[in-house]
Amino acid sequence: MTEAYIYDSVRTPRGKGRKDGALQEVTSVRLSAGILDALAERSGLEGHAVEDVIWGNATQVGEQGGCLARTAVLASTLDERIPGLSINRFCASGLEAVNLAANQVRGGAGAGYIAGGVEMMGRVPMGSDGAAVAVDPTVAMDRYFVPQGISADIIATEYGITREEADAYAAQSQHRAAEAWADGRFDRSIAPVRDVNGLTILDRDEYMRPETTAEALGALKPSFKEMGEVMPGFDKVALMKYPHLEAINHIHHAGNSSGIVDGAAGLLIGSREFGEAHGLTPRARIRATAKIGTDPTIMLTGPVPVTEKILADSGMSIGDIDLFEVNEAFAAVVLRFMQAFQVGQDKVNVNGGAIAMGHPLGASGAIILGTLLDEMERRGLGTGLATLCVASGMGAATIIERV
Repeated sequence: MTEAYIYDSVRTPRGKGRKDGALQEVTSVRLSAGILDALAERSGLEGHAVEDVIWGNATQVGEQGGCLARTAVLASTLDERIPGLSINRFCASGLEAVNLAANQVRGGAGAGYIAGGVEMMGRVPMGSDGAAVAVDPTVAMDRYFVPQGISADIIATEYGITREEADAYAAQSQHRAAEAWADGRFDRSIAPVRDVNGLTILDRDEYMRPETTAEALGALKPSFKEMGEVMPGFDKVALMKYPHLEAINHIHHAGNSSGIVDGAAGLLIGSREFGEAHGLTPRARIRATAKIGTDPTIMLTGPVPVTEKILADSGMSIGDIDLFEVNEAFAAVVLRFMQAFQVGQDKVNVNGGAIAMGHPLGASGAIILGTLLDEMERRGLGTGLATLCVASGMGAATIIERV
């Protein structure tokens, strides 16, 4: 089987996903095209250099609909003979795009791909596509649907994760992200966003709050307590599914949950021959990919079983992984991962994560994979794993190995 390699990784800074956010006037297509242009320029790609552009986004409606991937190609400097494929695995869309590209290369269906994703949450609000899993009663009622925030609180309740632990973790994410930016650890992969005149709109993650303390977070009210206990009463739905729980412990709030932001990211994936043809040196080999379905009510536990699956499929153990990126959708998601595998915080999200810098749904998987690779290179480490929980109960993971 042909090996698949990562040749480059680029991301935009993440802007606040609201009307006063720095990227509010930039469309999903333009932000995506900017990443495609950056990868082409940095790697010297010309003509029909890659087989396809595989691009993920979670809310495929409005400007993010209509095969955004192909539209982004047409809006970029890439050759029009390069097609585009839009995919949706909710929060793991960006990572799944990379995994699909890698497996296409492995199977001989093209030598090179660009893969990644985008989400402009300030322009295309989460849930604006009317997802059937949440709004169709024939599915939602039968599957005991609850919103993701309730799911995160169920995880905390089920696995004994306290509010104090979640707040301490969230504060650490903020401090680690600020330190990483100050130390220039993201510099290699950042593609500043510029306007039509070439003036920089954003060159740094905008959402961060480095002054955050666990004590300050402790004063915030739980975000999902009212929807759980009062209206529409999702706690009762959860307790019907999990009667062994006496009550749901609501520990999550805006400070220990991922931020709503805008952003895009992409990676250049190809075979060894692809790199040789374009004068490129591979940075890492994509050793394994995996995806899995999980309980759709608790929903966000996917990183644990998908990691178990990818390790078993690869004949590896958790001790073989030097560094981890676990998407910080909610603090309890990462704390449960570390609890399950007895992995220390010195190996997980060492440069902060989505709690500090935000979670642009369709782009996050590509972002954390690039962040993982950069940090592995900085530390001289050999093997890393990136994984995300996914809405409606799924998980995705990728193992990379430096070459």
